[in-house]
Amino acid sequence: QVQLVESGGGLVQAGGSLRLSCAASGRIFDINAMSWYRQVPGKQRELVASISRSGITNYADSVKGRFTISRDNAKNTVCLQMNSLKPEDTAAYYCHAFVLTPNVNVYWGQGTLVTVSS
Repeated sequence: QVQLVESGGGLVQAGGSLRLSCAASGRIFDINAMSWYRQVPGKQRELVASISRSGITNYADSVKGRFTISRDNAKNTVCLQMNSLKPEDTAAYYCHAFVLTPNVNVYWGQGTLVTVSS
């Protein structure tokens, strides 16, 4: 069984910063792409940022230049550094990963809430 556990959410004022972390544990052979998604009530979950095993990154246009995704392959972790936060960044943030066990399966974290006040 594989688990993804997020941490680092909370309440911050507009313009502030937060750092989200996600740790994968369990029977893991390897991890391919890792990503962060976010969702607000009544809307579809959207991709915020992704990073390949080799470190290639991709960002939603709305967060480019403000958010940075990184990973530590040795520790099976992925982080999202969020700077210059805006009220519209308020959402539940979910960690996502393609994990080889050795079959490739998709796993989600339980979500962590980020609230940005104006």
